[in-house]
Amino acid sequence: MLDTLWSADASASDGLTARQVLDAFGEPRPALTTVLTVLDRLGRKGAVLREEHADAPLTFRAAHSREDHTASLMSTALAAASDREAALLQFTGSLASGDLEVLRRAIDSRTRP
Repeated sequence: MLDTLWSADASASDGLTARQVLDAFGEPRPALTTVLTVLDRLGRKGAVLREEHADAPLTFRAAHSREDHTASLMSTALAAASDREAALLQFTGSLASGDLEVLRRAIDSRTRP
C-alpha cells in the first residue's frame, strides 16, 4: 500500500481514497475493509497520514518519502547490530560498484567543510 501512496504522491496532491488504493491492486484484490484496516494500522505507526475533508472522501498519503523510509529502515538495522563495523563492512561489500560510488560521493560531501 505504501508503494501505491508513494507512486501517487506527485500526481495526487490531495492523497488517495481507500478506493483508489484498492484499484491499484491486481487480482485477487483484497476487500475495501481490509485496505482501510491496513491504512489505519499504517497511520497508527506513523507511516500514513489520514486527511479528512468536509466536502470530499477521506484520503491517505505517505507520511514520509520512500527514500526517508528506506533510510530509516537502514538506520534501524544498523542500530540492531551488535558489531556496527562488521555490519557496515558486510553491507558495503555487497554493494554494486555504482551504488558504492554513490555512497562514496555521499560520504565525501558530508566530510567537506
